[in-house]
Amino acid sequence: MKKQYETVIGLEIHVELATKTKIFCGCSTAFGAAPNTHTCPVCTGMPGSLPVLNKKVVELALSVGLAADCEINRICKFDRKNYFYPDNPQNYQISQLYLPLCHDGHITIETASGRKDIRIHEIHMEEDAGKLIHDEWEDCSLVDYNRSGVPLIEIVSEPDMRSAEEVIAYLERLRLLIQYLGASDCKLQEGSMRADVNLSVREAGSDGLGTRTEMKNLNSFKAISRAIEGEKLRQIEILEAGKRVIQETRRWDDNKEYSFAMRSKEDAKDYRYFPDPDLLPVVIDEEWIREVRNSLPELQPEKMERYQKEYGLSGYDSRIITESRKLSDLFEQTTALCGLPKKTANWLIGETSRLMKENAVEADQLIFSPGHLASLIKLTESGSINTTIAKEVFEKIFKEDIEPEQYVKENGLLMVNDDSILEETIEAVLAANPQTVEEYRSGKTKVISFLVGQVMKQMKGKANPGKGVRALPSSKAVLPASRRGRKAKAPNRRGPRLAARKAKATLPLRARAAPSLPREPIRFPPTCP
Repeated sequence: MKKQYETVIGLEIHVELATKTKIFCGCSTAFGAAPNTHTCPVCTGMPGSLPVLNKKVVELALSVGLAADCEINRICKFDRKNYFYPDNPQNYQISQLYLPLCHDGHITIETASGRKDIRIHEIHMEEDAGKLIHDEWEDCSLVDYNRSGVPLIEIVSEPDMRSAEEVIAYLERLRLLIQYLGASDCKLQEGSMRADVNLSVREAGSDGLGTRTEMKNLNSFKAISRAIEGEKLRQIEILEAGKRVIQETRRWDDNKEYSFAMRSKEDAKDYRYFPDPDLLPVVIDEEWIREVRNSLPELQPEKMERYQKEYGLSGYDSRIITESRKLSDLFEQTTALCGLPKKTANWLIGETSRLMKENAVEADQLIFSPGHLASLIKLTESGSINTTIAKEVFEKIFKEDIEPEQYVKENGLLMVNDDSILEETIEAVLAANPQTVEEYRSGKTKVISFLVGQVMKQMKGKANPGKGVRALPSSKAVLPASRRGRKAKAPNRRGPRLAARKAKATLPLRARAAPSLPREPIRFPPTCP
């Protein structure tokens, strides 16, 4: 019988904190600047330069730890992690090993298997390294030190995850929490959130841990999911062949869907950690913790519950909207302006989500203002424009954030509510479609939809469809001569069925169909009286 294996996964997640300056100097952390323009003697490791801790870094790291239910070390300190690499100008990284800021927290995830707590071993502060740029044309590597010294927190989980599904659920939950806190934008494509996957396999039912590998170069959730499946199969094949998995760091190539060995995996002793002599220990007193805790914003679970109570949204709608802080902010601000929470939710969940998917836009890249969306909703609800025109206008709002009222007026999109113009158009449409009119007269009331469509087409979408539906059946060209002058009733699709039920209800009791009886007599058990 073939052996069954279980995957054991732990994550090391690096998150760039949203400070304006670096962790130990005053250089800018802005992304996308020209290479080596955000540097100074401190972040390039020049001899004699001294680091000074950025207080905002500690506060943001502390907020993440508190939101993740971590214990807080009242005294924490920095250590030097010694290693040589071209993008590490000091030949060491300032990090935390012995006394990290936060420890023993957890994140609750939900998957198809149910709810589960993923334990957090620790959260510590450290500085980022520079970035190597490999130029294949010139056959050389260049280094950009703009990222060197950017503040990071590293969130180290316990090996509690057993599948790619659980890993993605944990990452999504953690990213959303950090974004709500405002601690980071967590953009994987820009490197402000990076995940290293530590994975091993073991026989199902075993308590021991197998030999782990660490996979790097993972910059999307899809790549992480594929890397986990690929590395799991690779290790199982090695064990099935009777070989031993080597503890090493591997690079995942998403194009080839395979991981390649980079170097043997180091342990803490290989980095020769020792306390940084240039930085004093950081004392976290109760008052500071209380201040940070009181400043924590409303997080997703609380928002979902409030949206359902305060705005009457469904659980589904409130979950979709609160999955992005940007969307939830847009929802609240738009609702405050138009007073129509359900309509606002429908526009965000429907048209906004559709256009985001079509244009490959993330929620935090949305540019339109709540005021313009609120104005569009008011125009639609007042009957100034119909739904078709509203969707057309919203596409312009989505892409260019135009002012909807002005755009509608300038482009002649206001709905035509002049009854005389509507009647003239209806008469022209009916005259052009005599066969359809005869079908309607003979009882085929469904053709009214075709006629309404023709009216809308003639009026270039600016007619009120509701008025068209009411006006068409009462038109002289549609009514038989015997009924002209009378007020026509709108077609009722339920008419025949309703009439049948009414007729049945008026029959005498004996005339109604009797319930069918069983062919054989009912035999009761002997014990029944």
